[in-house]
Amino acid sequence: MVLHPNAKINIGLNVVERRDDGYHNIETVFYPIGLTDVLEIQPSSTCSDYSFSSSGIEIGGDPEDNLIVKAYRLLQYEYALPPVDISLCKQIPFGAGLGGGSSDAAFMIKGLNELFDLKISKKKMEKFASLLGADCPVFIKNKPVFATGIGNVFSPIKLSLKGYFLLLVKPDIHVSTPLAYSRVTPCPSEVSLVDCLKKPLNQWREYVKNDFEKSVFSQFPVVEQIKEQLYQIGALYASMSGSGSAVYGIFESLPADMSCFEDCFVASGLLD
Repeated sequence: MVLHPNAKINIGLNVVERRDDGYHNIETVFYPIGLTDVLEIQPSSTCSDYSFSSSGIEIGGDPEDNLIVKAYRLLQYEYALPPVDISLCKQIPFGAGLGGGSSDAAFMIKGLNELFDLKISKKKMEKFASLLGADCPVFIKNKPVFATGIGNVFSPIKLSLKGYFLLLVKPDIHVSTPLAYSRVTPCPSEVSLVDCLKKPLNQWREYVKNDFEKSVFSQFPVVEQIKEQLYQIGALYASMSGSGSAVYGIFESLPADMSCFEDCFVASGLLD
């Protein structure tokens, strides 16, 4: 079984308050995009537990710490899964605010459910995914959602960017999410993000903000420079995704010249 776990972007991100447990409540929209990893799962005839191999962007560390393997362990515990061979071609950058690891885990849950006919409902798959990360469950249904809480409470949103083009740019910079949060002053939103997104796309620049940008831009000016360059080449709206360091622009048509980003990871395509 071959799956294509996709990335997401954050459209708007307001850090509204610090919680008693040390986390923060936020408001954001998660919007799926076409950049994907490639995940292959198949029953194993050669190992007694699982095998894990990867290609593409290098993945370090112990496989047991990988969210894909953690997803396998969750379902293995409850459903006595047989051994599997897992192969991942990693194409979604790390430390980018794109949710690649969370998506891999969610698709692993969906893939195991289908491969072994476990008959797990979407609601229960979302519960499993929530044990792996706040944004993991969004990739089960894989639709745009308005997210609150710590990014784990989802509400449907009528938002379509179908027909627009996305240009995604990530410099060779890793942004620490805890550090990004530590430099943000939480503040309740004066205007609902949902209401802001009802405005014409070419007005989002004035109304739809990412609270992490100020602190990340101060640490890494190149990230701010990329955002300004996206506007200079015609983006209707540009923003950092999550806590960065990926920045995206939304265009009516893709610019002919993207040479200003030649030292960065770049991906582009139509939005659904």
